[in-house]
Amino acid sequence: MEVSKKTNNFIDEYILKFPVDIQEILKSLRDVIKKSAPDAHEKISYQMPTFDLHGNLVHFAAYKNHIGFYPTPSGIEAFKVELSEYKGAKGSVQFPIAEPLPFDLISRIVKFRVAENIKQWEDKSKKKR
Repeated sequence: MEVSKKTNNFIDEYILKFPVDIQEILKSLRDVIKKSAPDAHEKISYQMPTFDLHGNLVHFAAYKNHIGFYPTPSGIEAFKVELSEYKGAKGSVQFPIAEPLPFDLISRIVKFRVAENIKQWEDKSKKKR
């Protein structure tokens, strides 16, 4: 229990490092992820806020001109058409700070990642039996 509270504090501290307008974006993003993955645990990984459920689901981070969102390569590939208007790479996408974040799309990506991680975890569990 104590670890979870401490981890949340680390994410709160991460968010507080930014100007108020960026903090609001990060808080909203965090809330969307929490609602889309209610059983996931928060932690800091790769020095970024991370949500974990049977492995890393997604990471996010703020930069000077964009919010980085990291749903793994599979999350990017599954939504590549919808993400095509944004700059990105194999496992990441950059949402410009000057534009509203596509929270509906982010929610769908997180839910996709939840289903993917659960399936992988179940498949591993079956193999161990």
